[in-house]
Amino acid sequence: MPPSDPDISSLDELEALAGLLEHRVRLAICVLLSKHDMMSFSRLKQVLDEKDGSIGTHLRKLEDAGYLSIEKTFRDRRPVTWYQLTEEGRRRLRLHVSNLMRLIERTL
Repeated sequence: MPPSDPDISSLDELEALAGLLEHRVRLAICVLLSKHDMMSFSRLKQVLDEKDGSIGTHLRKLEDAGYLSIEKTFRDRRPVTWYQLTEEGRRRLRLHVSNLMRLIERTL
């Protein structure tokens, strides 16, 4: 008896996952910012245990895509960069998580 065709109904969810949020650090940044109104560069770096260059690159990609907004302030005469999730970033995060959940449900 020949093997049956594989179930390819999950391909839509897999295709939808391709993009900015498929990287662990970028997904973590968005999840953190969805729970906190704003977070500073140094706090995100500390929580995610990433180097300056690495976290900076991920933040820039998210900002360039419109997922994040930034605000620059000073604290004790030192510059502080604050990051906040935009409405587009929230929408994309919800869509990504929804697709992940559907994909997981199909595999169980």
